[in-house]
Parts: sequence; structure tokens; C-alpha cells
Amino acid sequence: MKGSQCGTFTPLFLTCRTLLGTLILLQSSKKHIALLGSTGSIGQNSLEVIRNLSARFSVTYLTANKNVELLVQQVKEFKPRGVVVLDERNLPALRNALNGSVEVLAGEKGLQEIVRRDDVDIVLSSLVGFAGLRPTIEAIKHRKTVALANKETLVVAGVLINELVKEYGVRLIPIDSEHSAILQCLTGEDKATIQKLILTASGGPFLNTPADKLANVTVEQALNHPNWKMGKKITVDSATLMNKGLEVIEAHWLFGLPAERIEVVIHPQSIIHSMVEFVDGSIKAQLGLPDMKIPIQYALTYPERSPMNGARVDFPKLQSMTFYQPDKTKFRCLQLAYDALAAEGTSPAVMNAANEVAVEAFLDKRITFQQIPQLIERVLGKITSIRKPELRDILEADKQARELARSFF
Repeated sequence: MKGSQCGTFTPLFLTCRTLLGTLILLQSSKKHIALLGSTGSIGQNSLEVIRNLSARFSVTYLTANKNVELLVQQVKEFKPRGVVVLDERNLPALRNALNGSVEVLAGEKGLQEIVRRDDVDIVLSSLVGFAGLRPTIEAIKHRKTVALANKETLVVAGVLINELVKEYGVRLIPIDSEHSAILQCLTGEDKATIQKLILTASGGPFLNTPADKLANVTVEQALNHPNWKMGKKITVDSATLMNKGLEVIEAHWLFGLPAERIEVVIHPQSIIHSMVEFVDGSIKAQLGLPDMKIPIQYALTYPERSPMNGARVDFPKLQSMTFYQPDKTKFRCLQLAYDALAAEGTSPAVMNAANEVAVEAFLDKRITFQQIPQLIERVLGKITSIRKPELRDILEADKQARELARSFF
């Protein structure tokens, strides 16, 4: 290629015109992402993945609850077309900081608006709690691919979400490391050959703390997770094992197995992210270092894999992996989640709402760590479950549970 503007040699014998055409094709085939919850830990990891796969993905919209300062920094780098701040009290500050450079929306209506738009291919939801439900429903109804890190959406409305996914023919891909692991283990397998799912749990910061000492644990201790760096709510959920209970319910809806075939095993090293046992006794496991970028990238590129820089498991240095049965008496929240799933209907929504209120109260130091499951159990015992709920029933159950939970302290 002597004299060419392209350079001296290209391995695939690309001419300048072919190379230019390829670049145009790559640009036109980019997937545009609305990232809900961009300032949280999952959101920040997602942006790192997108940064490293910029030839394949771009950010069209970013949203945050109230972290305006970080959101503004993200806007400067990723140059989205618009942003949403969920806490409307922060709207004036955000508009002032962005000075008209991008569209600014607010509140739940803003979230629902951006996921409907034609300039969005993938909605990546890393919102915390019940707030993720309605945007996910809107995204499905407008036929977006949904990469879901908001487990509460499936916990409170799994049957409705599954019906909508089927009706609108969309793809819903889990981002939780446990469910991503199961998805990877099931690739190429016949569902009829599944014996059970095995979700692994680190055990959180209080795995080896005697039960009679839990009454005195502090917020700071609960937020000191041994393996993962996460937001405050999910970190407390991990400490109570409620997070694993939510994942059991989520796995039920994602993979269609009953609770008795979804097992939880404590694995403190967090190297095995989950496993699938098959009818012949074989077990497949997905392994990797505790790094949320791996399941995030897999969800975005599914069913393909793309290279990723970073540390790898060094088995000689690891030396051992250990496993334990969870103590459902000590960690009462895990059993409450199994009970809510067995009760069906609106019970998981009630449980989730009570848990969100209880965790917030614990973080504000208004209740103790051990009072979290006590509060949830009291609320579950006082609200009757609706067996075949519609969306309005789920919304009402959530409202009632929050009001009742707050009345107890």
C-alpha cells in the first residue's frame, strides 16, 4: 500500500475506503444506553465498561437521585443528550450547573419519559429499591432491551414483568453477579435438565459474629462489607442476608424454578458467583474475582463476550474456597424472603417495602440491626396478601407496608 493515506500495512488488507466504511458502520451500529442510577456503584462501574467499549456503546441519558456534583462530571465526559434527577429538590442546582448544555428532566415522570424515547436501545437500571419498577415497565412496553441490576423490580412484580417481557418480545438480562453466573451456566443447556440453582453469598460482615452480639452492631460495622464495594442500602441488605433473599425471589422469576430448588450457600471468598446442578449430578459454576464490571459487560454484550482488562483469579494464591449453610435463625431476613415467595401475590412487595423502611431507619440510627427483621415480620403479619395482583394492587401494597412500618417507630 505504498503511497496510501492509510499507512504501510493492514492485516486484513483494508483499503482507505473500506476502513472508512467500517468505521461508519461501527458508528451507526452503536447501541445507545439510558443509564438509570449513574452515580451509584453499579452506575459508575457501568460507565467504566461503556468507556472501554466506546466503539460499541454510547450514553444517551444519565440519571441520579441527588448526587448533582458527580452527575455533572459524568455529563462532561460522556456528553449525553439529557439527564434526570429523581429528587426534584435538586433540579435548580442541576440546571444551573449544566447551564442549558443538555436537556434536564426530574422525578419519576422524567425517568419514564427517557426510557420511552427512540434514541434509547438499552435501559440499564441500577436504581435502588422500588423506584426501579415503573421505569422498567415503561422500557419493556417500548421494546427496549433491559439490563437489570434493580432486583426489587422482579421481587415485587415478577409475574407482571414476565408477562410483559413475553408480550412485547424484549430481552431482559440480569446484572446481579449471582444471576449473571446462572445465565452463563445455563447457556446451551436444556432447562428440563436443571436440578437446582445454587446462589452463593459472602455472608457479609457478621458471618462470624455471635447472634447475641448483633444487637450492638453499628451502622459503620454493617457497611464494612468484606468483599464488595456497594451502596449503603444493598450493603446493609448483604449484612442481614436480605439481599440473598431478594435474589432467591429474583431467580425464581428469571429462571422459572420453585423456591425449594433454589439453594443459598455461604461462600466467603466470593470467587464462585453461583452454580447450577443438573439432573445427572454435574454442577457448573461461574468463577471470577469480585468485580461488578464483569456481569455488567456480559449483560451489555450478551450473548457475546468482549475482552476486559483487570486482575484474574490466581488459584495457587487463593489456596482454598470454603462453603457453609446459612443460619436462617441468626439471619432471619433470608427465611422471611423464602416465606414471602411461598405466600406469593403481594407478600414479596410488602416484605420489600418494609425492608426498605427498616434499612433506612437503621442507617438513621432509629432502630437496631436486629430490629430490621422484627419490623419486616410484623408488617408481613398484618397485611393480607392479594394472590393475583395487578400493578395497582402492588403499588397499594407497597404504600400500605411503608405506612405501617413507619408507624412502629
